[in-house]
Amino acid sequence: MNAMRRLPLMFANHPSRSATGIGKYGLDEPREFRNNNDLAPDIYRGMEGGPGHQASRDRGAYDNEGARTLGGFDQMTAIVGWLWDSMLGEGRRFWIVATSDSHRNLADSERPGSDFWPGQYHKTYVRAAHSYEDILDGLRLGRIFAVSGNLIDELEVTLETGPTRAGLGETLIAAKNATVKVTIRFRDPEAKNANNEDPQVSRVDVIVGDVRGFANDRNADRNATTSVVARLEPADWRQDHTFKSATVTLPSVDHDIYLRVRGTNSDELEPQMDQQGENPWQDLWFYSNPVFVKVR
Repeated sequence: MNAMRRLPLMFANHPSRSATGIGKYGLDEPREFRNNNDLAPDIYRGMEGGPGHQASRDRGAYDNEGARTLGGFDQMTAIVGWLWDSMLGEGRRFWIVATSDSHRNLADSERPGSDFWPGQYHKTYVRAAHSYEDILDGLRLGRIFAVSGNLIDELEVTLETGPTRAGLGETLIAAKNATVKVTIRFRDPEAKNANNEDPQVSRVDVIVGDVRGFANDRNADRNATTSVVARLEPADWRQDHTFKSATVTLPSVDHDIYLRVRGTNSDELEPQMDQQGENPWQDLWFYSNPVFVKVR
């Protein structure tokens, strides 16, 4: 594929489907993501953070009791400091998307399935012009956020220092010990979702981790530096036309980092493992892809 004139694009599908527990990955081990990304970094660009089959009694069709999705998102994505953060902490441009994996729809009258239609529950948003080329470019470069249940339909995450700024998938170049201003803008759509509900964002989390270079252990699945540095609730937001926005300051940034955000309509501080038969429409999340900061 690397030899092709127009490079294709690949994302790993439901990466923890065969897992038997948290951190017990089954068929897809961390080393495989690293190996494939090393072989073709502009092609093998990420993984499915939000798996389909969300209408199944075994939400996400992860039928192992100890390894189901967490808030509808794969363990590799949903647990702070887990595999995705380990990959980002190596400086890898490795993105997440969400899918429907739609085979048989829940409303099928003849043979009811366990799936939502494409876009009925999970959506992947790409900032792009209305062309195939730019959509692929946006996917390749990480101008992406993933969301369930139509919780939001717009998200901007902007990092600034002085006159320099960067957004999703981009890299902010900052002087050592610079102050970095983080602005988060999101829009809660006025229209009801496919479940005839209008969910509200209850909290937005700002997540930051260090970038320290490639790990010696190819199966590493932790980034111990990653943490939630701010939890923003409605009192912290301001109305910005049709958007809600909030600002966070990162003082004295003296080493390379990345920043990503997530949000929810629930009161869970961290997404909990989904239980058999739970209502997926009551447990909604969105995840941004990261913005990197390179200190010089």
